[in-house]
Amino acid sequence: MIDGALPFLWCPVCHEPLRRYERALRCPVGHSFDMAKQGYADLSAGRLPHTGDSAEMINDRAAFLAAGHYDFIAAALAEHPTDGLVLDAGTGTGDYLARFLDASPAATGLGLDVSKPALRRAARAHPRAAAVLTDLWRPLPVADDSATVILNVFAPRNGAEFQRVLRRDGRLLVVTPAADHLAELVTAHGLIQVDPDKAARVSGALDEHFEPVGTTVHRHEMRLTGTEVRTLIGMTPSARHVPVEDLPTTELTVTAAVRLAVYRPR
Repeated sequence: MIDGALPFLWCPVCHEPLRRYERALRCPVGHSFDMAKQGYADLSAGRLPHTGDSAEMINDRAAFLAAGHYDFIAAALAEHPTDGLVLDAGTGTGDYLARFLDASPAATGLGLDVSKPALRRAARAHPRAAAVLTDLWRPLPVADDSATVILNVFAPRNGAEFQRVLRRDGRLLVVTPAADHLAELVTAHGLIQVDPDKAARVSGALDEHFEPVGTTVHRHEMRLTGTEVRTLIGMTPSARHVPVEDLPTTELTVTAAVRLAVYRPR
């Protein structure tokens, strides 16, 4: 569904508009970018320093989200509908963007991610959503003042670029883990803990470019099977440190707790 997002994209090399030519996007200068057969566009414009989440992590995330355990996060985001471009920075599987678009029937979605396995899913997550391969730490292949809403869920935050692509009347919605997020798993299995300075680091990344509007905390108690516990751990950075195959198979009640911060550009 790249066509709906084309008016908001620009060439990552020269910043000229892009047009679609079958399986490629091209600018008037002649720079050309491939469309993957799965439907996403590669606008990385060169070798990427990292590849993002692996196929295994994305498979686990897709299974966990499909079970509805994080629906409360999607519902909280959907309380801020729009009729313009919704830019999902770090879109992953595209599930949160899809739920947001369901609540915003006149909006167009654009998901950005560095993980190809994630984008293969995001490209077909919603009929009004497009998916683009790019590194969030680099200049985004998105035109100035394009988005009315930016979603940023458990993903890197590029304050300067977010401000550039967001309209002056737009909103940035940032979801980060609260201090007690997955606390039971952290205690039971030695997972990576939430950074106690997380809020300060988020502010440090955004305060120069954005003004906070408000913050809400959302909690949800999850009753997980042993399989779901393994899946949840497998979709997090802890998957690289915890031998998932050795985890117990008993049920566990786990608290999911997140902060949803709303910002407007300065």
